[in-house]
Amino acid sequence: MIPPDSLADWAAVGELSLDGRVTPVAGALPAAVAAGGLGLGLICPEACGAEAAWAGDTRILAAPSLIAIVNHFRGTQVLSPPKPGRMLGAERVPDLRDVKGQENAKRALEIAAAGGHNLLFVGPPGSGKSMMAQRLPGLLPPLTSEELLETSMVHSVAGLIARGELSRARPFRAPHHSASMAALTGGGLKAKPGEVSLAHNGVLFLDELPEFGAQALDSLRQPLETGEVIVARANAHVRYPARVQLVAAMNPCRCGHGGAGRGPAGAPRSARPPISRRSPAR
Repeated sequence: MIPPDSLADWAAVGELSLDGRVTPVAGALPAAVAAGGLGLGLICPEACGAEAAWAGDTRILAAPSLIAIVNHFRGTQVLSPPKPGRMLGAERVPDLRDVKGQENAKRALEIAAAGGHNLLFVGPPGSGKSMMAQRLPGLLPPLTSEELLETSMVHSVAGLIARGELSRARPFRAPHHSASMAALTGGGLKAKPGEVSLAHNGVLFLDELPEFGAQALDSLRQPLETGEVIVARANAHVRYPARVQLVAAMNPCRCGHGGAGRGPAGAPRSARPPISRRSPAR
């Protein structure tokens, strides 16, 4: 139905349903960038057109159905090229203007933001560790055009771009301490990117650091050193970028107030938790 020569300069990505509709898939933006690097245009689902249109000069054909593609290449109903989605750069992110006091923590955040250093906040519950960590992206400059494309391609593979809308705000990812090694570094059936890659060019915040599993924390060692993570599975072998600033927070001890379970420093002895004493082993 379509002359083969008319499709020689096109690549295609999408899922075809039984009624002929082309349904959306993840990864339209990196697919468009890869097609443009090969000198090809990209045929993608209509719902992914606004996302794929961010790929510079790549020709994009966003089709709602298979019959629309046929009609386009036969010249009976030509499809218009899609327009890029909205740029979300005006929303306000948390910053230090909302914080009263905490001068030492503010100074530490400013130094970390200027030098790209990692941070560890240690203090009792309610001292503002999480609040201060959430304000680090507000001190960082907006993503450059190159960083925006890199970050957005990772989010595209993870299916996190809605309606083709991109943002110049630095990513901030805060996984729960029950997150597995695969959730942090990537994996699963389709080798999706993990939290360390979703935070690429941004901040990865690990709250309650001692509660994370030792294997999960150890899996972050190589990404932090090399700036990338390799997800190797039986059905896939994928390399994802992972240049992040790591910010962690923890209590000074199990009770949260410091002092080997004795409660807050200076508390009367009667208010401190009892300490079990065992006789020495014989």
